[in-house]
Amino acid sequence: MSRNRRAARRSGNWTQISALLLVLCAAIGSLVLWLVDPVLMQGLRLAQFDQMQRWHPRPYLPTPVRVVDIDEASLKSYGQWPWPRTRIAELVQRLHAAGASAIAFDVLLAEPDRTSPKAMDELRQSPQTRALLQDLPDHDEVLASTLVGAGVVLGSFFSVGGPVAPPMKASDNGIETRYRVVPVGNVDLAPWLYKVDTAVLPLPMLLATASGWGAINFAPDGDSVVRRVPLLMSFRDQIVPSLCIDALRVSQGERNYVVRSTEAGVKEIRSGKFIVPTNDMAEIWLHHTADQTRRTISAVQVLNGQVGAGQFQGGIVLVGTSVAGLFDSRYTPMGQLIPGVQVHAMALEQMLLGHYLERPYSARDNEALLLLFGVLLVGLVALKARFWVSAVVTATLLFALLGGAWYAFTVEHLLLDAFNPALAVLLSFVLTSGSHHLVTERERRWVRQAFSRYVSPNRVAHLMANPEHLRLSGRRQACSFVFTDVAGFTSLIESRDPSQVVSLLNEYLEGMLEIVFKHEGTLERIMGDAVAVLFSAPVPQADYRQRALDCALEMDSFASAYARRVQSEDVPWGHTRIGVHCGEVIVGNFGGKALFDYRALGDPINTAARLESVNRHLGTRVCVSQAVMDGCQDVPVRVVGRLVLKGKQQALQAYEPLAATDAALCAAPADYANAMGSLQSGDASAALVAFEWMASEHPHDPLVVLHLQRLRDGAVDDQIVMTEK
Repeated sequence: MSRNRRAARRSGNWTQISALLLVLCAAIGSLVLWLVDPVLMQGLRLAQFDQMQRWHPRPYLPTPVRVVDIDEASLKSYGQWPWPRTRIAELVQRLHAAGASAIAFDVLLAEPDRTSPKAMDELRQSPQTRALLQDLPDHDEVLASTLVGAGVVLGSFFSVGGPVAPPMKASDNGIETRYRVVPVGNVDLAPWLYKVDTAVLPLPMLLATASGWGAINFAPDGDSVVRRVPLLMSFRDQIVPSLCIDALRVSQGERNYVVRSTEAGVKEIRSGKFIVPTNDMAEIWLHHTADQTRRTISAVQVLNGQVGAGQFQGGIVLVGTSVAGLFDSRYTPMGQLIPGVQVHAMALEQMLLGHYLERPYSARDNEALLLLFGVLLVGLVALKARFWVSAVVTATLLFALLGGAWYAFTVEHLLLDAFNPALAVLLSFVLTSGSHHLVTERERRWVRQAFSRYVSPNRVAHLMANPEHLRLSGRRQACSFVFTDVAGFTSLIESRDPSQVVSLLNEYLEGMLEIVFKHEGTLERIMGDAVAVLFSAPVPQADYRQRALDCALEMDSFASAYARRVQSEDVPWGHTRIGVHCGEVIVGNFGGKALFDYRALGDPINTAARLESVNRHLGTRVCVSQAVMDGCQDVPVRVVGRLVLKGKQQALQAYEPLAATDAALCAAPADYANAMGSLQSGDASAALVAFEWMASEHPHDPLVVLHLQRLRDGAVDDQIVMTEK
């Protein structure tokens, strides 16, 4: 095996190893990020869950859960909050009479009633007034007596780091005996529950007669959106229920909460006939409804007697407020701000309907496996396959992830995180396909640069974009041609050190080809010091004649400057002759299956070569045909004459661009044009006089000398018959 082949194989192996390491790093990085679960990923996961709820909210179904709203109409009718406890007692009486099995207050009754007679010391201005007030019943006592047997659950507020509440022991008016937590599973529940250390409790006399009490707290996420409700909390050495689940317990006349748990946390809570599946922290996920008005009735309607007996028969009534000024509003995944009591109502509805959103305990593990599999699959495919193949695989996997999560949510009511795995898969695709593209593009660029040293860049670009054109074929195409040759180059080679000549020639050709490629010409071939260039192939160019002439003039300018510089170093470098012509030819790949040779075939090529050669007989450097000039604009030229090239029958009108002449040696363009006009019209005598005068003024003008000699030899027009190539 050759050294180059071994080097190429080692390079290929390292490229493959690097690609595999890239995929592996992407997979490991995604997995580590998944396990760390930063806030950003948590936010994206919750945003996905919220969006699915907005697209597919839980339809409202009638259940025995109603909300009595202390709304603006209620406050307008009965005064601002807080109401006297006697009015709350009246509300409890009416709800109980209407058949409510449980009445839960999502309001705090933690302070004595300020309108109670005992609290109105400032009004006791006389013995008569004092005696009258002492005879009136205390409002808190009235409410406490009303709570007896009414199935009332009072709300309590728990927090962390707030004012310390007295401990709730069995001796405290029997508070602790209202419910009992029965653990199943021989696991300490406290470490898994939402922990609080301070509480705001209802008045002790109210707690003593109420049927239950529960936390009105929620578990909002960092964005303050309520997505879960903790059914049990850990308060110091005691477990306390939430308002909604204690209302469920009281409505059934039950005492126990049977909590099943494992080493992985809480699994479910049973209250009477209802089994509530929870997450490991004893929370349930809320599935919000779009409609919240059908479960709500205004408190003023209840107090005004507009609720008939038995209307709430066997139902659970939640009392709360929707008044914004009372600050009991919560943000929901639906993008709404709703009263907190509605959240408790929805949680109760889900428990009664057995409708739960669950995030399986194995979800995190399965999602991690999907993420790892997706990143590896997409990464490997993107590194090996074409872009469209990897894009299809990625799109299919993304559809499967997101579609599967949507199906799980809408049909199975499962919360599965598809967005973060999908994002990891997409990032893997971008990273690996981008890397693949960079590597491929680097290789293509290397091939293009290497190939461009043998073939014209425009030809390389065309083949890269159209590889199907790399076959033996030909087509007719109108093209223009530029042929160049260095005068006296053969003599130079014979008289100089070959290494010096080669160095000079390489520098010369480099400059000439740079000009060719600048004008987007195609190098047809290099023959020693001669260069053949074509335009409008392989890619058609509408301005192919103008490009050819502009290229020829810039090549002449460079070649003249190069010759002067080299001659100043005592090297007899000759001037460059250039011929420019155009016409229809056949262009394509010729030669055979073993060797492709892209070139043009046709008479216009020979004509361009003859025009280059004829410069040595005319004394010019650049000779351009009429066919080329017809496609150019604003190019100052002077007429050479009608040339009949050797081997041709028809004359060809030729021109010399003024830019390719030495203005100090040549006649004025106007004088020359007038003389040529006389010659072209057949007035040989007038032409002879004009050329003799110009020759006396400009004896080194090659075209003036040429035509003067022709006229002296008997020429009568501008037709020049070439007897040599």
